[in-house]
This record gives sequence, structure tokens and C-alpha cells, in this order.
Amino acid sequence: MAADETSIKVSTAARDRLAQLAAEHGTTIRSLVEDLAQGTPTQGEYAERAELARAELASALGSAPSPEAEAKAKALLERLGGAAHSSRAAA
Repeated sequence: MAADETSIKVSTAARDRLAQLAAEHGTTIRSLVEDLAQGTPTQGEYAERAELARAELASALGSAPSPEAEAKAKALLERLGGAAHSSRAAA
């Protein structure tokens, strides 16, 4: 193992599922896990993005959206995300 590598322990079932997912995506378990780790924002990164979005909106609109408007937008995005997940699962 190279100096910048490590290993993780998962259940046999999780390993087998990762192997199946990797095969279906034409990649390796290693690449699948690395892509997940690099491509999934942390809570802190989400918070930074939200603050940047608020600043952009305030700059473009002259004021930041109200907490109520943010809550409505978040609910809409969550519904849309759920719909996307449902349609992928049905495919």
C-alpha cells in the first residue's frame, strides 16, 4: 500500500453491493468510494454555498430572501430532488 493510501472495513454485504455498483458503472470500488468522498459536499460546504447564494441574491435583488422564502425554496428543491430519485429508481 502506498504512503497516501489506507483501508476501510465494511460488512461483506456492503462490499458486495459496492462491487456490483462499481461493475454497473464500469469502475472500481476504489474509484466509486473516492468519487463519493470528493463529490459529496460536507455540511460546512453546503453552508458556504448557501451564504454565497444569499449574497448573490442580495446583490442582484437588492435584499436577501426572507427566512420564509428560503424555507419555501428549500422545500421545493427537496421535493424536486425526491422526484428525481423516484424516477431514477423506477427506470
